[in-house]
Amino acid sequence: MNQQNVQQVKITTADPSAIGLFGLAMVTLVASSQKLGLTDGLSLILPWAIFLGGFAQLFASIHDAKHNNTFGTTAFGAFGLFWLGVGATWLIQMGVFGEKLAAAADPKQLGFAFIGYLIFSLFMTVGAMETHKVLFLIFVFIDFLFIGLSLSAFDIMHEATHMLAAVSEMIIALLSFYGSAAAVLNTHFGKTVLPVGKPFGIFKK
Repeated sequence: MNQQNVQQVKITTADPSAIGLFGLAMVTLVASSQKLGLTDGLSLILPWAIFLGGFAQLFASIHDAKHNNTFGTTAFGAFGLFWLGVGATWLIQMGVFGEKLAAAADPKQLGFAFIGYLIFSLFMTVGAMETHKVLFLIFVFIDFLFIGLSLSAFDIMHEATHMLAAVSEMIIALLSFYGSAAAVLNTHFGKTVLPVGKPFGIFKK
């Protein structure tokens, strides 16, 4: 009787959440500076939207998939694609693809896209409750960001809802910097340098 020896090889990959959160932190920091009136225009937000908001989070998504992390894969993938979509929208509005396309742009369509992402972020906020509290807070303020973006896109209390989006986006940036730092330093030193808070434990497996 022939016996076959089966050898299993386990490949260990690094946690990609640090680079994903850093990408989110950078793009929201730069984008919120424009919403808050600290900077002007969209031209120099575009590189950060594409490379940090888009590619960095897609990189994290792909590598989270290798960890069999459905939540991280979906979150980073969806928001990476969001920022690529936003970047493309800005290019259209600035006339890069032609004046005819820019003139035909309806801001309300962007409003419906924001509503779609609000729905997405709401159920992801529930999922974030069982990761850690910093990530949960990031999603809470992402919810407020999309509420503000959706309402302002439909010109509902535009000044107030625009400011809601701006402040929420800046808070997302600060929390994401903290989350990224915690992911790097806690792993690097093998102990809790920056606490992120335990899961709520409401939806236990």
